[in-house]
Amino acid sequence: MQQNQAQVDSLKAVAPGAPELSRLRFALAFDTEAEATRALKAAVAWRAGPGKSIVSAAAKAVKEATRNPGMWDNEPVRLAAPHAATINQFITPKNIVTLSTNDGDLVYIIRASAISDNQLMRKVTVKQLSEFFAYVKEVHSIVANQRSEATGRLCEVIFANDISGIRLPPNSKFSEALTSSSKQYEQLYPSLAGPTMILNLPRILQAFIALFKPLFPKTVQDRLLFERAPLLASQKELSPLTTTPSARDAFLAEIKKIL
Repeated sequence: MQQNQAQVDSLKAVAPGAPELSRLRFALAFDTEAEATRALKAAVAWRAGPGKSIVSAAAKAVKEATRNPGMWDNEPVRLAAPHAATINQFITPKNIVTLSTNDGDLVYIIRASAISDNQLMRKVTVKQLSEFFAYVKEVHSIVANQRSEATGRLCEVIFANDISGIRLPPNSKFSEALTSSSKQYEQLYPSLAGPTMILNLPRILQAFIALFKPLFPKTVQDRLLFERAPLLASQKELSPLTTTPSARDAFLAEIKKIL
C-alpha cells in the first residue's frame, strides 16, 4: 500500500466513497494514473447506474451471510442474486461453489458439464445471466476486501474451471455471458482476479491449448493454467467440497500444488 499511497490518495477525488482497497486495486491494475482514473470513473458510473441494485443487493446479502461471527450462511446470498428464482434452478452447489484458502483467497470452482446450459438459456437472457455473474463478483469483491483488511495481504479470486464430463460445446449464449463476465473483471474489478485454471481438459483437446488462450481477455491469458486435478475430477458433484472438510482440504491441497 505504501508504494502506491500517492496514487491511491489521488484516486479518492474520482471516487471519494470507494474503499481504499478498491482504489488500490485500480492503481495496481493500470500502467498509468490516467488509465486508472478512466477505469475507476467508469466503474463508479456503473455502480451508481446499471449496477446499483446489484451492488446494494450484494452488500445486504453479505451482511446477512456473516450475521453470526466466524460463520458464513450462503443461503441469503443465493436468494438475493438477480433472477435467482430462475437461475438457481440450474446453478447450484452441485456445479458452482466458492471456497477459501488458508491465506484468505477465494477459489471459485465451476463444473460446466453439470450445468444444463441449453435449458437455462431458454429461460434467461444473456443480459440476465451477466447480471447474475456481476452479483457474484460483487460478493467476492466485498469478501476479498474484508479479508485483505484483516490479513494485510491483498486477497484475490482464483478460478478453477473443471472441464470434467464435457462432451459438447457449451451453449453459445451461455458462453457469451461467461465472456462478458470475464470482461467485467477487467473493467469493474481490476486486481481481484487471480490465476485462472482450466482443469481436466480431455486429452484429445490438450493439443489445441494454444487455440483456447485467445478466447480469454489478455490479462487472463497471462495467468492461465492448463492442469490435471484428479481429485476434483473424481467428485461426482461439487457440493461435498463445501460440506465435507476432508474433501475440501484435499482439493485445496491439490490446487496449492498446481499454483
